[in-house]
Amino acid sequence: MTDEPAAIIVGAGVAGLTAALALARHVLASRIYERAPELHEVGAGLQLSPNATRLLDRMGVLEGLRASAVEPQAVVLKKAATLAPLTHVPLGAAAQARWGAPYLVVHRADLQAALLNRARQQPLIEIVTGALAEKADFHAGRPRLQILRDGESEEVHTPLLIAADGVWSHLRRLARTAVRSRFTGYVAWRATIPVEEALAAGESAIQPDRVTAFMHPKFHLVAYPISGGKAINLVAIVPGEVPLNAWAQDADDAPLKKTLASANPALARLAASRHASWTVWPIHQVDPADAWTKPEGLALIGDAAHAVPPFAAQGAGMAIEDATVLANLVAKHRDAPSVALAAYEAQRKPRVSRVARRGAFNRFTWHASGPVALVRDAVLKTRSQEALMADFDWLYGFDAEAASES
Repeated sequence: MTDEPAAIIVGAGVAGLTAALALARHVLASRIYERAPELHEVGAGLQLSPNATRLLDRMGVLEGLRASAVEPQAVVLKKAATLAPLTHVPLGAAAQARWGAPYLVVHRADLQAALLNRARQQPLIEIVTGALAEKADFHAGRPRLQILRDGESEEVHTPLLIAADGVWSHLRRLARTAVRSRFTGYVAWRATIPVEEALAAGESAIQPDRVTAFMHPKFHLVAYPISGGKAINLVAIVPGEVPLNAWAQDADDAPLKKTLASANPALARLAASRHASWTVWPIHQVDPADAWTKPEGLALIGDAAHAVPPFAAQGAGMAIEDATVLANLVAKHRDAPSVALAAYEAQRKPRVSRVARRGAFNRFTWHASGPVALVRDAVLKTRSQEALMADFDWLYGFDAEAASES
């Protein structure tokens, strides 16, 4: 790519790669700078609801993801102490019929690989690894980056800088004064274990064809299949502290096992599974109410703009929506980029804020105790499946691309 690209993207994660693919659909070139020398994704599983998969499908990513993804048949809510089911939301064919796209669960590395493979097929996308954006500012009304690569520094100017550098974004300071993410007081323990081992340890607690969420005042645990159904992903959200601002750390899992043991023995056995190597992740958030853009040519997307806790399972979904909407508006207002940026922020903030509120509500109800938990259980048991699915129409049925074109 010899000509100046339409955009420079910092970060080759889910948000950055999706942004590049979305721009390429509008015949807009981009260059991605990624500080890691090699592109690989850490972490475990994630959920991709129909609002995200419909967009990935249009970018040609879903086809490459299908072999490793799993389409669960339901989301089941259970009491962690007794394993008694409270309710379930149908997925599978029911999700496809109602919301027009599949609900999938995947390993994060598989999503990263599918996005990367698709990006490498696009001549309009250039990916530069081992490149650190060590400085950034605005010069002559445009973003300017200082890129350090192989010990040499290069100055790069661009009409549009897309910051997709995550929850600990260094570029966030260009748009707002409150730049640091905030620790929520919760940590996520994650492990992936072979499906046969998980089913043997958990007995009837989990099923390999659905997402199961266990609710308890001290924690909630989510289990679902990934890697083509060969493994079960476990995510336990508990109050706690971690020593470092690192995205993933190995740590002593004794406190987690003790917490799960306070519920049903089956969950304790899952936690102690032979192949369950637990990693702890601090859960940080970034206030979506603060600025996302600068009219000189800056846009924050994904966690750089609005890291939301995972209680609504929409981290990847919101990043994918952000990237799609931004690309659509940049293409629509090619001669007025500041108009595109203002429209992007105006459209996305209410949506992400609503998702954040839903996540906060989930956290409150899933960790409820006493009378609140009794009311929660009673309400869930009496609600019909139709009513439960209707609760998600605003979230899963949303078409971010269509909304940005109106």
